[in-house]
Amino acid sequence: MRQASFAAGFERFSKVTKREKFLHEMDRIVPWQALCKIVAAHYPNGERGRPPIGVERMLRIYLMQLWFDLSDPGMEEALYDSAAMRNFAGIDLGREAAPDETTICKFRHLLEAHDVGEAIFAAINKHLEEHGITIGRGTIVDATIIHAPSSTKNAAKERDAEMHQTKKGNQWYFGMKAHVGMDSRTRVIHTAVATAANVHDSQVLGDLLHGDETKVWGDSAYQGQREAMREAAPDAQDMTSRRGSRNHPLSEAEKQRNTTKARVRSRVEHGFHVMKRIFGFTKTRYRGLAKNANRLFATCGLVNLYFHRGALFRQAAA
Repeated sequence: MRQASFAAGFERFSKVTKREKFLHEMDRIVPWQALCKIVAAHYPNGERGRPPIGVERMLRIYLMQLWFDLSDPGMEEALYDSAAMRNFAGIDLGREAAPDETTICKFRHLLEAHDVGEAIFAAINKHLEEHGITIGRGTIVDATIIHAPSSTKNAAKERDAEMHQTKKGNQWYFGMKAHVGMDSRTRVIHTAVATAANVHDSQVLGDLLHGDETKVWGDSAYQGQREAMREAAPDAQDMTSRRGSRNHPLSEAEKQRNTTKARVRSRVEHGFHVMKRIFGFTKTRYRGLAKNANRLFATCGLVNLYFHRGALFRQAAA
């Protein structure tokens, strides 16, 4: 084993990693002032007990949990392991320790107790609108399954009572559903709903529309929901795909129209890709719908920032 150099800590060689670049971009485009104001309304003021850690530092740590899919103890470990994460959170280990997992957990519980995730989602969308990224009159609706542990090998000896199973194709899934309404032009997710996995996509259609739509796009799961669509958005044109049956197969013209609609509808999959593959939100981390819904709302806001980070970064640098 080679002896460590006396120059450790004064390395000659370095490289800007993808994580450092990502965190640098996010640092410039996240509306910190607006988000800190939301959290500060519920944060301890330090009049009792030990002085609390700064709001912005804890918020930065919370967002990193969402971006990198980290548990509370995993976040503490990452702060000691990654200089890029410490720099983003403003932690200098030469003067102070990183917040421990209990502090990180209590902060997350505070956000969940006051539904701060939904407020973060709304504040980010308002920030995008102020920078010219607005919501138009076309909405794409869709849902994706977020898996939950189906095992009963836990302290309670039972599965999460608020999660349910559903069948998709020939496969059964257990967990929750993330329903979203996305602008068809800018790909901004403007609404989100969390339900158990057994709730059919069409049952929350009205909750996913902002009301000013002229076109609503969706897959065949939303077929036959024109009444609910008109009630939520009176001027909306039904652009959902059509589904055939054994006795009434789709005509060639209907298949072609479905293909044309799919070119627009597929954009919602970009949002699910960022949410599940880049941010790692493929499984529920907590028990109960409320905690996971809070994570869903905050994540949807961060997905919107991720989509438009280039434009926002250029505006911030101008």
